[in-house]
Amino acid sequence: TSISLEPLFWDMLHAAARQEDLSLSALVARIDAERIRSATPPGLASAIRIWLVSRLEAIHEKGAGIAPDALSGVDLADQ
Repeated sequence: TSISLEPLFWDMLHAAARQEDLSLSALVARIDAERIRSATPPGLASAIRIWLVSRLEAIHEKGAGIAPDALSGVDLADQ
């Protein structure tokens, strides 16, 4: 399966996989499994973007801001 994501989302996905101690393919498979349970599932790339934004929102709600390691490995300068 080929997935088209913007570089920022690829960086965030790689960082999330490291933080979850999963391979990239295992994390994508987990997101895909959650996606297909939806009554009207979005495309996989959209589901990944939604999952990443939801993850950042959850991190933000737990503390005063985004945890320093939430964007670990993400190069925002090139976005």
